[in-house]
Amino acid sequence: MKAISLRLRLFLVILSPLFLVSILLGWWRFEVAQDTSEQLFDRTLLSAALAISRDVAISEGDALSPATRQVISDAGGGELFYHVTGPGGIYVTGYAYPPRPETPVARDLPSYYFAKYRGEDMRVLRMIENRTIGTLTGDTVVTVWQRVNDRRAFARALAFRAAALMAALMAALALIIWFGVQIGLRPLNDLQAAIRQRSPDDLSPIRRPVPNEVSGIVATLNRLLVQVQVSIEAHQAFISDAAHQLRNPAAAILALAETLPQVQDPAERAKCERQLADAARKSARLSEQLLSLERLRYDDSTAMEPFDLNSVVEDVCRTFAAKALSGNLEFDLVLGTAPLTVMGNPVLIGEALINILDNALKHGGGAMSAIKVRASANDDSVMISIQDDGTGIPPSKVGTAFRRFSQLQHGEGTGLGLAIVEQVMARHAGRVDLVPTEKGTKFCLSFPRHPQV
Repeated sequence: MKAISLRLRLFLVILSPLFLVSILLGWWRFEVAQDTSEQLFDRTLLSAALAISRDVAISEGDALSPATRQVISDAGGGELFYHVTGPGGIYVTGYAYPPRPETPVARDLPSYYFAKYRGEDMRVLRMIENRTIGTLTGDTVVTVWQRVNDRRAFARALAFRAAALMAALMAALALIIWFGVQIGLRPLNDLQAAIRQRSPDDLSPIRRPVPNEVSGIVATLNRLLVQVQVSIEAHQAFISDAAHQLRNPAAAILALAETLPQVQDPAERAKCERQLADAARKSARLSEQLLSLERLRYDDSTAMEPFDLNSVVEDVCRTFAAKALSGNLEFDLVLGTAPLTVMGNPVLIGEALINILDNALKHGGGAMSAIKVRASANDDSVMISIQDDGTGIPPSKVGTAFRRFSQLQHGEGTGLGLAIVEQVMARHAGRVDLVPTEKGTKFCLSFPRHPQV
């Protein structure tokens, strides 16, 4: 599903409430128009009634003046009807049968009411005054009325004019908003064009003036570019180091393979074959460690499950014990008395433990006589400690020991074992520590304890 454009989104967000307000204003304007129409037409009725009353008094009921007739015929664009009776209810002038009120009207003030006249709704004004017509003195009743439809038509005309004006204003406002939003988004379009013109190799921070509302996005993008740059540089450095490390075993294998056919002495030939196998084994181990390290850095799909750490430690140590005993080393294993449940990947944790044990075997020195492995736990953590009594690692060299392809001294190792251990522990939200000890080296692997069900 295609996302709505930012321009259209802003246009709708701004215009929608304005459209709603315009509807409310239109309804309010219609109500005002009706009220205005009522007031204007009621005043017209009152003016006509006063003019008729005056003319009846002046002419003593004979006739209406031309000015009054003009008011009656041209009042508000609608026809006026009138009826006048003199003292004693004598008919004076006007239409014969006026609309009658349903309730009595006041004598001293003009009275307005609605009534039916010839099947139509009428607005009626009745005014009662004490007058003398000829020789008669008494109440003079002036009744003036007008069609309600004429009033409503006038109100609708006022409302439609207001609605047309508001519609024109809304259309003009919509155009202004549409192009205004386009102008307001121009810095984003310029930023997009600038990013599009960049080459894939250009990961430098974006340095363009942008509105405050999008400065956070640009800052986040710049942080991402820096992270990508660092990741690419680390990856390139890893590839360079890996190529350098693989070159030596590959050269050794090639040299031995080229020399072997020329060796005729059986003892010397057997020696070359052993060297060739050792070089191939070292190359395979290095390749395996490189793949493991790369997989740990970039593969987040490793399956995690709760398991007893005792079983992994026991399996690894059972396999390693043959190597230790063949080197005349004392190998001691102490497992936890209760299940040591952790959440993780048994294969990766086993790989980390093998790397530490191999490092002890390769770099412990000729004076090393024992390796001890112990699994234990406290309330929050599960620990594996691996201790030997060999050469040891100086405190000043701890950082170097965990660095990839770094070796404290020349030996058989690849310099990847402890780097892999550190990555495995980071993947399991744990940590690896080099614990100070009087003699040799002691590593401690700490894992968060998984609650047992």
